[in-house]
Amino acid sequence: MAETESGLPIQAVYDDLPSSFSQDALGEPGQYPFTRGVYPSMYTGRPWTMRQYAGFGTAAESNARYKELVANGTGGLSVAFDLPTQMGYDSDAPLAHGEVGKVGVAIDSLDDMQVLFDGLPLDQVSTSMTINAPASTLLLLYQLTAQAQGIPADKLTGTIQNDVLKEYIARGTYIYPPAQSLRLISDIFAYCHKEIPRWNTISISGYHMAEAGATPVQEVAFTLANAIAYVRAAQAAGLHVDDFAPRLSFFFVARTTLLEEVAKFRAARRIWARIMRDDFGAKNPKSQMLRFHTQTAGVQLTAQQPEVNLVRVALQGLGAVLGGTQSLHTNSYDEAIALPTAKAARLALRTQQVIAYETDVTKTVDPFAGSYVVEALTDELEEAVLDLMKQVEDRGGAVPAIEEGFQKSEIEKTAYETALQIDSGERVVVGQNKFTIDAEEPYEPLRVDPTIEAQQSERLDHLRQSRDNAAVEQHLAALQKAATGTDNVLLPMRDALAARATGGEVADALREVWGSYVPRDSF
Repeated sequence: MAETESGLPIQAVYDDLPSSFSQDALGEPGQYPFTRGVYPSMYTGRPWTMRQYAGFGTAAESNARYKELVANGTGGLSVAFDLPTQMGYDSDAPLAHGEVGKVGVAIDSLDDMQVLFDGLPLDQVSTSMTINAPASTLLLLYQLTAQAQGIPADKLTGTIQNDVLKEYIARGTYIYPPAQSLRLISDIFAYCHKEIPRWNTISISGYHMAEAGATPVQEVAFTLANAIAYVRAAQAAGLHVDDFAPRLSFFFVARTTLLEEVAKFRAARRIWARIMRDDFGAKNPKSQMLRFHTQTAGVQLTAQQPEVNLVRVALQGLGAVLGGTQSLHTNSYDEAIALPTAKAARLALRTQQVIAYETDVTKTVDPFAGSYVVEALTDELEEAVLDLMKQVEDRGGAVPAIEEGFQKSEIEKTAYETALQIDSGERVVVGQNKFTIDAEEPYEPLRVDPTIEAQQSERLDHLRQSRDNAAVEQHLAALQKAATGTDNVLLPMRDALAARATGGEVADALREVWGSYVPRDSF
C-alpha cells in the first residue's frame, strides 16, 4: 500500500468519511476548533498576505529589492538576515569573515536599519523578520526606525520569528542557553503587549525542521511541543495567557504532496485550539487560533533543470492556500543554485498572484471540507501528531527533550531514509534521478559583491567614532543589570540601540551575563 510522507497508509480509494468525522470536529470556518480555517470568510473577502523573503548584501541593495517587490504587488515584506546578524556578531567580528551579506542582509546598527527601510511605508506594509536569538534587537531597531519616520509603534504590523527552540533542534543560529532564551522571549511578549500591540511576537516554526528532513507529523508535533514550552515560560513569568497568545503565530512548510499538506494544516489548527482551550484555559478565541505563514519547500527544489521548480512551487503554493494559510512565500526557481535573481523573485510572486486571481480556489472557504481522503488524512495525522507530542512530554517537555537530543535524532533518521530513497530511485525526483537530460542550459546566478564586508567594516568604524561611546557603555551596563535581575531587558536594550550601540555589542553584553549555549554533542 502507498504511504504518505509521514509513513501513514494512503488508500487507492476512499469510500466514505472516517468514523470519527463529526460537525464538532470540523466546526464552522472561523469558529472553534478552526479545522476549516481561522476566519469565517477566509479568501473570499481578500487573499492571503503575499510575502517574498528577500535580503542580501548591503541594506541599500536589499532596500532596492523591497521597493521592486512592493511595486510588483507584494503586500508584505520578509527580511532575510546574513549569518553574522543571526548569530549576534557585527560585520567586522573575526567570526563574521567571509559571511557578511551572503545569505541575507547585514544589519549592524540603527544606521543600517534606517537604510534598509528608507522610503518604505512601515505603517502600510507588514514586515516579517526571520531572526531568532537576536530577535529583540532587530525588533527594537525596526521600532526606532519607524519612530524616526514619525510612525507610532501601535501602527506597526508584522512578525519576528523569535523561535529559538527550533534552532537547537534543526538550524543552529542560537546564542544563549535555553533558559535565558526563554526569558528573553517572555520579555518580548510583555514588551510588545504594551508597546507594539499589533505585532506578532513569535512565529513558531516547523519549516526549518521540515527542511532538515522532518516528516509532516514530526514538523507539527515538534512545533506544537515548542509552542507549549513558550506558553508555559510566559505564564511562569507572570503573563496571562489571553494577553500574549493572540499574537502567537506559526510557520510551516508546503511540500509537493498536496493532499497530506492540506490535511496537516487542518489537523494542526484543531490540535492547537484544544490545547489552548483545555490545557491553558484560554478564553479569547484569538488565543485558540493557529495562524500561520507558509513557505514552499526549498529542500525539494533541484539545481538540475531548475525551471521545473516553477511547477513544484506552484503546487506547493496551491497546497498552502487550500490548507488555509494566512501568508505565503513562494520560493524562486533558482534558489537551489544561488540567491534569487530579480526576474526569478518576480516570477515567484506571480505564481501566488495566478493562484489568487486566476483560479477559483479563493471563491469558497476550505474547498476540501468533506473530502473522503482529506478528512481521513486529517484524523490520522492528528492521532500521529498527538502520539509524538506525548513522547516529547514524557521526556519532560520540549527543552529536556532537546537537551536529550530526541527531536534532532528523530529528524536525522528521517532525513537519512529520504536520502537513501532518492539515491536508490525509490523516491522519484524529476530531473535529478529520473527524466534527466545530458546537458544543462547555462544559468547566470545573482552574485553578492565581495567588497561588502569591507564596506560594512568602514561603516562600523565611522559609527564608533561619531557616537557618544560613554553613553553606549552606560546603556549596555544597564542592560546587563536588567539581565541579572528580573526587569524587562528590552527597555535598556532599546536605549542602547537608540544611542547607536551595535547588534554585536548588545549580544556580547548578554553573553557576558548569560553565557553561550554549547550543545551536548560538542563535548
